[in-house]
Amino acid sequence: MPTVSALHRPVVLSLLACASLAGCLVGPNYRRPATPISLTYKEAAGWAPIHPSDAADRKDWWTVFNDPTLNELERRVAASNQTLAAAEAAYRQARALVSEQRAALFPTITLNGSATVASGNSGGTTVISGTNGGTTSGGTTAVTTTGNRTTYQIGAGASWAPDLWGAVRRAIENAKATAQSDEALVANARLSAQMELAVDYIQLRQLDQEKRLYDTTVASYARSLAVTQNKYKVGVAARSDVLTAESQLASAQATDEDLAQQRAKSEHAIAILAGQTPASLTLPSAAWTLQTPDIPAGVPSALLQRRPDVASSERLAAAANAAIGIQVAAYYPNLTLSAEGGAASSALSKLFNASNTFWSLGASVAETVFDAGLRKARVAAARAAYDQAVANYRQTTLTAFGQVEDNMAAQRVLIAEQVYTRRSSGAATQNVTITLNEYRAGTVDYTTVATAQATALNAQNSELALEAMRLSTAVDLIAALGGGWTAADLR
Repeated sequence: MPTVSALHRPVVLSLLACASLAGCLVGPNYRRPATPISLTYKEAAGWAPIHPSDAADRKDWWTVFNDPTLNELERRVAASNQTLAAAEAAYRQARALVSEQRAALFPTITLNGSATVASGNSGGTTVISGTNGGTTSGGTTAVTTTGNRTTYQIGAGASWAPDLWGAVRRAIENAKATAQSDEALVANARLSAQMELAVDYIQLRQLDQEKRLYDTTVASYARSLAVTQNKYKVGVAARSDVLTAESQLASAQATDEDLAQQRAKSEHAIAILAGQTPASLTLPSAAWTLQTPDIPAGVPSALLQRRPDVASSERLAAAANAAIGIQVAAYYPNLTLSAEGGAASSALSKLFNASNTFWSLGASVAETVFDAGLRKARVAAARAAYDQAVANYRQTTLTAFGQVEDNMAAQRVLIAEQVYTRRSSGAATQNVTITLNEYRAGTVDYTTVATAQATALNAQNSELALEAMRLSTAVDLIAALGGGWTAADLR
């Protein structure tokens, strides 16, 4: 008795015989577009790190700042940031589309079975006779016996459109390149969130330090006010000195209070980036311990492999190139193969007898002979989309080089500027001590003291802001270099 697999053998053999036809691949093969690349960074000639930090190339790039709290917060971003979660979901969707396109390379096979019960008339007519009161009377009554007939059937069918011109394979290329672009966007979203959190954290610690500076300033201004009040009481200072000191103290106190509001906003932003509600995260004030690292820039050509946004735009160019092949394939005829086989019998025990089996094979070819220029327009549109993707890739690359150069220049300038701000802050602080002593001695008026104090406060703020700017610029430079990501991470 034939087996079910024997019934399918004609189908399988026919499909395998046609598989050799699916070898042509129309449309342009992809080559990575050329981009303008210099051999060195321009700003590297004016600045180079004395002690390059190899840790900057690691995945956990934020550890170069040597702050345990920042390290813990960054780990929360990778686990709980909702923008990143959305990007990862988009990537999973893109990966599923690759599998969906790949399924079109294979035949579709269906199995079906049925049991049908049909009723029908059978039997004969019987004449029934009888007597009634000695009189014979009779008639004929038709008695019909009925029977049911059951038919069993099992079958399999298959259809396949061989990828003769590569439209399906180009669609797979398109979907895979798009998925890789989305994967790079996930890395870019992760890097952006990590960078934003690091900058917010630096700002938070800057505000902590600034709050300590203003607390000290308020205490100093209060002592200065006491000096002016005492001098006024004994008649050796004008009322205007007291008013100036009071105004200066109140202004510093107002700024001191405002710093708390600014810090709260930074803390709330950090919580949201970490995937938490602001109420669930409290970061106690801490001393300034962040260390400014030296970041090695490497060679410009490596940037194309290290920047996830550059990799994403390059993959979109590859996807657009594959789309051209999909549209070109529409110029060629489509072949569809079909096959069907099975068995039918009124007796289940005889269902697989050779005499009860059946099969059929079919093929159809379709070709569009007139479309009023539709295919030509679609190919032209696909080529234009590819040109656009290439231009976007090149622009993204140029922007990436510009960001690296900008941050290297900023690092170089800030290092030089920091020497002067420290000198200015130190001199201004000494001047406050001198002028206050002179005021006590009665050789200068209080306006001189107030001016010296304001100058010192501004200089100290500038020194603190510059240190925070160096840290933030280091974060920006690490991000501009791609963090710890490389194109080898793409699947």
